[in-house]
Amino acid sequence: MSNENYVEQVYFLTRKIPIGKVTTYGAISKFLTLGSARMVGWALNKSFSAENVPAHRVVNRKGELSGRNHFATPTLMQELLEKEGLTIKNNCVVSLATHFWDPNLELDDYFD
Repeated sequence: MSNENYVEQVYFLTRKIPIGKVTTYGAISKFLTLGSARMVGWALNKSFSAENVPAHRVVNRKGELSGRNHFATPTLMQELLEKEGLTIKNNCVVSLATHFWDPNLELDDYFD
């Protein structure tokens, strides 16, 4: 992965998030050990032209659907998450801890 650019690394990692789980912009940036949560958001904002990047599974540290306005409709992010079994209330994932996927715990062999 070292030869890939930052955006591709974010996409690669986002594709690893299982159905029914979410992670945060900060968890992705921490895992990649470069950039910031804001840079992850910037990268995912460009993901709509990429293939198979489930950007709807990335939320802010409070579980808020902060990227929702970058989807085709402001409700699409919520609809996609609800289709995967998550409950959303007031644009926020209910029980974030239950649905949180931490790449730092799940992908320890990522750099091998």
